[in-house]
Amino acid sequence: MKKKITVAELEWTEGKVKNFFGKELISMENGSLKLIKVAPHASYPVHYHPEKTEYAYVLTGNPEFEISGEIFKGSKDEFFIFPQYEKHAIFNNTDNECLLLIGAIQK
Repeated sequence: MKKKITVAELEWTEGKVKNFFGKELISMENGSLKLIKVAPHASYPVHYHPEKTEYAYVLTGNPEFEISGEIFKGSKDEFFIFPQYEKHAIFNNTDNECLLLIGAIQK
């Protein structure tokens, strides 16, 4: 496992959902962490994870998070938790991209 990652040298790769781009920082059996760039007006559909809890830390932008049917407006330096089995989604309803740290902890 690398002990230092120069994030600027990593390539952005588009994930399963259009307009969501990531740079994988760490991926282990029990958890992961990615830097995610969300394009303007992009949305990640409602889903849930039976095997892990996810979380998001807002670096830039004003994303919205739906967690268990409740909408939360995010801003810089806010932290959100998507508990195991609870439905959640991410929306960027702005004209600017958002930058997030998205991680997961396995059960």
